Amino acid sequence: MSTEAPTSMETETVASETKLESNTLLPKPKFEPLKAHEMSDGRIQFRKVSVPPHRYSPLKKYWMDIYTPIYEQMKIDIRMNLKVRKVELKTRSDTPDVSNLQKCADFVQAFMLGFDVPDAIALLRLDELYVESFEIKDVKTLRGEHLSRAIGRLSGKGGKTKFAIENATKTRIVIADTKIHILGSFANIKIARDSLCSLILGSPAGKVYSKLRQVTARLAERF
Repeated sequence: MSTEAPTSMETETVASETKLESNTLLPKPKFEPLKAHEMSDGRIQFRKVSVPPHRYSPLKKYWMDIYTPIYEQMKIDIRMNLKVRKVELKTRSDTPDVSNLQKCADFVQAFMLGFDVPDAIALLRLDELYVESFEIKDVKTLRGEHLSRAIGRLSGKGGKTKFAIENATKTRIVIADTKIHILGSFANIKIARDSLCSLILGSPAGKVYSKLRQVTARLAERF
């Protein structure tokens, strides 16, 4: 009798202890957010952008305008490699976001294509912008004077047609010989590209303007 009593008491005390433990849960662990260089296991990521010969002088002229936002705001290292004529970008330990490297590479690439720094810098600030490029021969095979006239129709007298399309579609257009580069959002690039394609195919500027007016009015209603 004397031996059985303590065993029953022991079981009761053990049960009460387990109840107390289950009621007091351990606090949740707090983990600090990973930094950009920690996400890639501490590996430094690189991007290289080639500098075409005709953009070498403008790059020299506007170097500080390109360097300042990339180094100070986006926290990405940038340098010009004179031997291979490439702009080199790499992440730092204090880079806040991994995507900053690609944004900076797109910004430099846009400048190399011929966009002005104030226009190209929008690529760093807005996520939904990108650059689309195509050639006149992708739309229609033109040679000689026909090609020259098509390029003339695209820009218009003193660049009037090009500016009208840019302002109506909220895009930026660069016409570099037979190549055309458009900077903007997806929907706006589509409208600008359609207008440029109809000009290449031979539509008069007046007809393109009236179509642009209709499309932009429809877009304004939608928003």
